Amino acid sequence: MKRYHYLAAGVLTGVCLLSGVSDSEAQRRPNTKFVPYSSVSFGVGSSHYYGDLAGYRQFIKATYIMPRWNVGLGYTRQFTPHFAARASFTWARIAGDDYTFNKGSINKSNENLVQYTRNLHFRNDLKEFAISGIYNFVADGRNSNVRAKLTPYVFGGIALLAHSPEARTPAPPDNGDYDPQKWVKLQPLHTEGQGQPGYDKPYSLVTASIPVGFGLRYRLNENFNLGFEIGYRYTFTDYLDDVGGPYADPAVLTGLATKMADRRQQQFAARYNNPPDRYQVLKDMYNAGGDSQTSVLAAINSPTRGSASNILGFLKDGYMLTSFQIHYIIPGKIKCPPIK
Repeated sequence: MKRYHYLAAGVLTGVCLLSGVSDSEAQRRPNTKFVPYSSVSFGVGSSHYYGDLAGYRQFIKATYIMPRWNVGLGYTRQFTPHFAARASFTWARIAGDDYTFNKGSINKSNENLVQYTRNLHFRNDLKEFAISGIYNFVADGRNSNVRAKLTPYVFGGIALLAHSPEARTPAPPDNGDYDPQKWVKLQPLHTEGQGQPGYDKPYSLVTASIPVGFGLRYRLNENFNLGFEIGYRYTFTDYLDDVGGPYADPAVLTGLATKMADRRQQQFAARYNNPPDRYQVLKDMYNAGGDSQTSVLAAINSPTRGSASNILGFLKDGYMLTSFQIHYIIPGKIKCPPIK
């Protein structure tokens, strides 16, 4: 038995000696071939939604009006001094609300009156798995120990996205027989008549997206990097917010969908814990008569439920993520125990 112990110890010693020779040789030769290395990362940041309830036409306002959170994990393989590939998982929440987005502008202008009157809101927890390519503008050294101190980079890839939009049931007195202000999933309600004759089939809760963005990575020490990243996701669905088409015929709606599909006549903005009386603004405008009354009637009778703020009519729902990250560099050297 001791023979095998000595043999194993001899092999390990040889590997360690060769590794040491290789390292010392690599230090003497500046043009040594790049040694790929790997890292794992953890990040937290903000999430920003763009879609029918926060239009692309008002991109800056949509960015700051209702930010939410995201957390993510990643594994990165640096193949060359400039190029890397990353697999990542991100859990992000996005949200939108017609009342929140438009309440400050209604008394100044009727531009967003249709959206204010629509009175829709949502939240959605996104689970994103992405594969991305990364290009570093500053080349790394020959191995992980001589990484660049500060590295700006860009990335792009493809992602698979699971989602399920939710909204709160109406506040009293508009809730009827249903629990007031309870979060419910919207896709099973078929709020735009999906699945009924003459309507689209129900939208999928799994879709693809294209992540693109840029970042900055700082070498903290031999084992850790700090990073910041910002990226936009173009998705292939218009239903992250459950809003994509015209109002359905009330005759094809059943159950809770009759309360959740068309909320124009509801008095309160139900997303709030103490819901504000958003209908009072419309009543005051209507009672003022003239053009204001005409505008309110046009907004209430508008067939537009979705795509009202969709620039050029082709952009789907999207979201932007920011992320502050810490990266752990996986050691590439063989750890040699002392020989006794």
